[in-house]
Amino acid sequence: INHIVHNGGLYKRPFNEAFEETPMLVAVLTYVGYGVLTLFGYLRDFMRQWKIEKCQNATEREEQKDFVPLYQDFENFYNRNLYMRIRDSWNRPICSVPGAKVDMMERVSHDYNWTFTYTGRVIKDIINMGSYNYLGFAQKSGACQEAAAKVLSQYGAGVCSTRQEMGNLDKHEELEKLVARFLGVESAMAYGMGFATNSMNIPALVGKGCLILSDELNHASLVLGARLSGATIRIFKHNNMQSLEKLLKDAIVHGQPRTRRPWKKILILVEGIYSMEGSIVRLPEVIALKKKYKSYLYLDEAHSIGALGPSGRGVVEYFGLSPEDVDVMMGTFTKSFGAAGGYIGGKKELIDYLRTYSHSAVYATSMSPPVVEQIITSVKCIMGEDGTTVGEARVQQLAENTRYFRRRLKEMGFIIYGNEDSPVVPLMLYMPAKIGAFGREMLKRNIGVVVVGFPATPIIESRARFCLSAAHTKEMLDTALKEINEVGDLLQLKYSRRRLVPLLDRPFDETTYEETED
Repeated sequence: INHIVHNGGLYKRPFNEAFEETPMLVAVLTYVGYGVLTLFGYLRDFMRQWKIEKCQNATEREEQKDFVPLYQDFENFYNRNLYMRIRDSWNRPICSVPGAKVDMMERVSHDYNWTFTYTGRVIKDIINMGSYNYLGFAQKSGACQEAAAKVLSQYGAGVCSTRQEMGNLDKHEELEKLVARFLGVESAMAYGMGFATNSMNIPALVGKGCLILSDELNHASLVLGARLSGATIRIFKHNNMQSLEKLLKDAIVHGQPRTRRPWKKILILVEGIYSMEGSIVRLPEVIALKKKYKSYLYLDEAHSIGALGPSGRGVVEYFGLSPEDVDVMMGTFTKSFGAAGGYIGGKKELIDYLRTYSHSAVYATSMSPPVVEQIITSVKCIMGEDGTTVGEARVQQLAENTRYFRRRLKEMGFIIYGNEDSPVVPLMLYMPAKIGAFGREMLKRNIGVVVVGFPATPIIESRARFCLSAAHTKEMLDTALKEINEVGDLLQLKYSRRRLVPLLDRPFDETTYEETED
């Protein structure tokens, strides 16, 4: 049963987002599976210690035995004894453009995934269901490639300087004006790395005496930026407006700890599309709370820019809102635009401030000119300024592919998380043994998928994550769905009982605040 939210007229369109409850038996068996693996892990560590089994993992040297141990925490134990068993499911080397289909280098391991050997064989035409190539601009031919090649011959590959010194090209200026126009904001600034756009700019915006309210499922770059800032951080439950409002009320009523002075700034950090849940931020409600409590909003549109909205302008357009209501609009060029880097958009005063105080702006080398041209050409294509309707058609094709793929998976009986319009589609696997098995079985059938486990997800919520693309044809999706259906039957992954628990109605736990304040 899908939960459709209108919420007092804040939403101009239905907002269908649901998360199905994990079956009790599946949850119990998942815990039992991890328990068995953990017991065998301790047994193998014991055997390694007594030289019964060859030890291939990093260990302290003999002369360091009295020091604080470096390799004894849970994550190292997990890497040695759990991750290593299924390590072949990650870091698979491809040797082609990451388009709708890819070529992959075959590799084998003779020591249980500690090392890999390449066979020299290339597996051709694997349907790529894992890359963030939402609009299909990752390609080796076409207008973007030709424009980038032309700029490469004119400007070269690197700039060898920062923007504030000798690295400010006319192409950089053109890109920033175009991005500002595309977003509908006064000004924008481009950065060479998407991760650093978050981690280096948040410390420039807030500091000691400021409060950050961060969604519990925010990306690692937002988490790192918040920690580097020195501001106080409090976490609210994922997309839970009741949880966010309580934190805002408490922040205003109580002020800073001990002194009770008012906070200098309150900054809310959210993402457009959450890359592991496939959920879309409840932006109309977040903006309403932001205005009510006079705080600032930082929106990370890494996955949503280009992928949402009638003309690909992201989650703001998707909800029919004004860009002026978002104080800091951040996004990346690494996904929908098939390039690299990130941007910040907003008022001219904000961007002028960041040009002077952002570490990423002052110390980082400028973006590569061919990469800049790839972004310019793809943005103009999306906006229709290239004189064609190709960009608009790609945005519509992605939306159609997303709805079709999600509907078919649900009909098959899989537990699928997220919003019906999100091109990020998590399929729940749960049990540790099924993480590696699903990835291997799909690769046998020439389908490339991404499987995800701890620490990227909670330890019992392992999943496969599909990323849809406008480059996927219906025939490709049907082929992938047929194979997913077959593997789902083989591994018994069809857990769904159609009992969907809407995110808005998830139980609200008061202890969240006590823990975060501590």
